[in-house]
Amino acid sequence: QVQLVESGGGLVQAGGSLKLSCEVSGNSLSRIAIGWYRQPPGKQRELVAGISNSGNTKYSNGLKGRFTISRDNEQNTVYLQMSSLKPEDTAVYYCRAGFSNYVWMDYWGQGTQVTVSS
Repeated sequence: QVQLVESGGGLVQAGGSLKLSCEVSGNSLSRIAIGWYRQPPGKQRELVAGISNSGNTKYSNGLKGRFTISRDNEQNTVYLQMSSLKPEDTAVYYCRAGFSNYVWMDYWGQGTQVTVSS
């Protein structure tokens, strides 16, 4: 069983930055992968970035360079640093747990709202 709690969302102007946090309990980041997903209004949920148990990262096309995923193993927390935000980044952002090879499990956080105003 893995529990995930997101935080750090909010309202920001276009061009601004936000840092989201995903606190993980029930398993160690050295054993599982964590992905950040987002669901814009009226659209499907999509993978934004992932970090494997070994620290390798991957990003959705077009987001690398603006978004950076990282983790703190001691805090068992995964972060998503978002910069140069655009109105189209507005979404509910979720983190999800996966096996070490990015096979995703059905463990999700409750989500955190990010709203980017123009």
